[in-house]
Amino acid sequence: MPDFKFENEYEFDVVGIDEAGRGPWAGPVVAGAVVIKNKQLAEDLVKNLDDSKKITASKREKLYERLFEEERAGRLYIGIGEALAQEIDELNILQATFLAMTRAVEKLPFCPKMALIDGNRIPKNFPCPSKCIIKGDALSLSISAASIVAKVYRDRLMKELAVKYPGYGFEKNAGYGTAAHIEGLKKQGVTPEHRRSYKPIKNFLQKNQK
Repeated sequence: MPDFKFENEYEFDVVGIDEAGRGPWAGPVVAGAVVIKNKQLAEDLVKNLDDSKKITASKREKLYERLFEEERAGRLYIGIGEALAQEIDELNILQATFLAMTRAVEKLPFCPKMALIDGNRIPKNFPCPSKCIIKGDALSLSISAASIVAKVYRDRLMKELAVKYPGYGFEKNAGYGTAAHIEGLKKQGVTPEHRRSYKPIKNFLQKNQK
């Protein structure tokens, strides 16, 4: 379970950062940035926060709402950033992820002195010093909170896109390459939300241009 071990290496507040949506064929990549003030977090959040992938969708939604309650109460700060499908195609997914992370940090009311980032790559020209933590979303409460924020925010976005572009199953698959998504591509083609640089979409476009 995540705790404050990594945060406690610093005498000041740090930001935890994680992303959601690197693998899907459609939609943006989203980053969450969370600062837990004075390393003090409500007991229910301490007990229940974890890597967002290990938590059910309904529990993630409840944790997301709780995190924003705590933000409104002034006990933590939350920033959310995204990079659109077009930016992913222009930059590549790694650089677009870094861009989303930068935008998330820029949404905070101040620039943190240190960022704890889930993963093994430090973004270049990042707004603040940073440290990578592999599997950080299961080790650090700040990163775990950021993983919940990014995942739920992105899932909600994909539900909105499902209304705009019905027939791809975005409300259930969040843009991943499921059977329903493939069927939608065959029947309706590629939308502006699809990542054309991704191999399955690129192959689909090439096949249908012949």
